Amino acid sequence: MVALTSDRNTPERVGDLRAGLAAANVRIFAGALIMRTADGHLAPGATATGAVGAGRADIAADNTGGAAGAISVDWRKGIFRFNNPAAADLITLADIGRPCFIVDDNTVARTNGSATRSPPGVVEDVDAIGVWVRLDEALTRALA
Repeated sequence: MVALTSDRNTPERVGDLRAGLAAANVRIFAGALIMRTADGHLAPGATATGAVGAGRADIAADNTGGAAGAISVDWRKGIFRFNNPAAADLITLADIGRPCFIVDDNTVARTNGSATRSPPGVVEDVDAIGVWVRLDEALTRALA
C-alpha cells in the first residue's frame, strides 16, 4: 500500500451493533453474554480460558451441528446486567472498575476461578438484581 495522494472516503461503523461469525456447534440465545474464542469466532459465555467478552447477543443464533463461521451473530457492546454468583465469587460495590470473569452466558464472577475463566469486561455497578458489566472487547483486552 502507498500513502494517500488525494482525499479518501473512509468507511466507518457507527453505533454499537456488530455482526460476527459463530463458533462451531453453538447455540446462542438472545440476551446472552457472548465471548470471542481464541480463534476469533463468537460463542456463548462459558468457563474457558483464552477467550474475551465481546458483548450481548441481540438475537438468537443456532449453529448446532454447523462449522465455525457457518452463520453470523448480531451482537452489541455496551453495559448490561448479568447474574451475580453467591459465596466467595460474589461481586460487590468494592469491585466497581475492576475486571470480572465469565461463568456462563448469564453469570459473571469476581475471580478467575483458579485461572479457568476469561474476562468479559469491567464491573460498572452492582444492584440487588445483578452486576452491570461494560462489555467492550478492546477495553477488556487492553486491561488484560
